[in-house]
Amino acid sequence: MDFLALPLPALLQGLAVTFFLGLASFVLGSGLGAVVALARISAVLPLRLAAVAYVSVFRGTPLLIQIMLVYFGLPQLGVRIPPIPSAILTFTLYSGAYLSENFRGGILAVDKGQWEAANSMGLTYRRMLGRIIFPQAIRTALPAIGNRFIALMKDTSLASAITVVELTRVAESAGSSSFRYVEAFVAAAAGYWLINTALSLGQAALERRMGRAYA
Repeated sequence: MDFLALPLPALLQGLAVTFFLGLASFVLGSGLGAVVALARISAVLPLRLAAVAYVSVFRGTPLLIQIMLVYFGLPQLGVRIPPIPSAILTFTLYSGAYLSENFRGGILAVDKGQWEAANSMGLTYRRMLGRIIFPQAIRTALPAIGNRFIALMKDTSLASAITVVELTRVAESAGSSSFRYVEAFVAAAAGYWLINTALSLGQAALERRMGRAYA
């Protein structure tokens, strides 16, 4: 069986687009998730309610429908976004909802004594979060955050539904032109596996390093 039924340049291009979609969405989603997590634990009721509503909507609806609404629905409102930015926007909003819960769990896991000690030192809320709370929260939430990154890489395959030429789209095109769907999709699956295996190894190494720092 020839697993290179996908032309190598097209396969590499698809891998690059897939990795770009996943990485960009994860970075942006992490920033959004951190903000939403802080809103969830805020003493300001409107912020908490808005954060809860956002998380509920994006965790409670299928990602594919969200992609379709952004790419096909927004033009009805006069907003046209190209395929790749549409995919990144959707993946960012979707991953941000999940990551916010990961961050919130990590923050809530920090001992209350740490908050009290930071307050006694006269640190501002921003410095307290940046220097004391968030480093400990990230360490606690790292396994869940890493798993979300890996899941997001697989979710990028849904971008093929809006004509983004990523790995799944490349496999679909190669399969339809050669009628060798098995080889094409096995090659695509191998590409996703390689990316996520590398991410898993990186996550494990990071967890070991952070574990030594707190040993």
